[in-house]
Amino acid sequence: MAKSTEFDVLIENGRVYDGSGAEPKHVDVAIRGDRIAGIGDLKEARARTVIDANGLAVAPGFINMLSWSTVSLIQDGRSQSEIRQGVTTEIMGEGESMGPVNDRVREHMLQQQGDIKYEIKWNTLAEYLRYLETRGVSCNVASFIGATTIREYVVGFEDKAPTPEQLDQMRELVRKEMEAGALGIGTSLIYPPAFYAKTEELIELCKVAAKYQGKYISHMRSEGNRLLEALDELIRISREAGIPAEVYHIKAAGHQNWDKIDNLLSRIEAAQKEGLKITADMYTYTAARTEIDTYLPT
Repeated sequence: MAKSTEFDVLIENGRVYDGSGAEPKHVDVAIRGDRIAGIGDLKEARARTVIDANGLAVAPGFINMLSWSTVSLIQDGRSQSEIRQGVTTEIMGEGESMGPVNDRVREHMLQQQGDIKYEIKWNTLAEYLRYLETRGVSCNVASFIGATTIREYVVGFEDKAPTPEQLDQMRELVRKEMEAGALGIGTSLIYPPAFYAKTEELIELCKVAAKYQGKYISHMRSEGNRLLEALDELIRISREAGIPAEVYHIKAAGHQNWDKIDNLLSRIEAAQKEGLKITADMYTYTAARTEIDTYLPT
């Protein structure tokens, strides 16, 4: 590296974790503009700002893979509560998403607004993400399509199955959003009206997403008394739609269900051996909260 090389920022003496899972390396990182411009022994380089990271870890930005900053980013796009923890990418769309929107969905979203009031100036999920970008956000943003939102858009909030014509409309909404860059289909099947959707309906939506290399993510239909049955549903969706599937915040809720964990993990491993791309994630604390309507009869 020539002595004349100058960067905007030089991070020295840190342990660099590159995100690959490999052991950290004691190397320097140079930044020019908004891009990493050099990694290695940069002791001879110069920079306007030099950061001594001795004893610290240096890593790419972290990904919040289940973000509910959908509304707060409208209020304050700086995303300081997460940016300052190193989170630079927000992935949204667990069950419900900010689009697509029609008059029925828009009215529901307006009724659900809390302290943050906002106009809904978009009609599609892609338009919502562009709306955030135009307003200015510090983080990167992406989203799954909420299967609940698709159902609300076409069928409504009632406990009824879509007609063949409505199912075609649902498929078409998924197709348009996937072509615009959505990541796949997200479900939260313990919440109304999400739990009115039958497995077959979800398979049809996922078949469309699979054509665009999408993924299926799910807060499963049960995390307690019917935990194993809920996992079997997720595996069936993955198998029949030909789509990778992820169990979101895997757990066995309720003391009477704790002994199901080994069986749960064995079923996931068996599906993987079958060739299905089934994975899971968890949060690392022993507490939970949700809305009271999840405990009421459907």
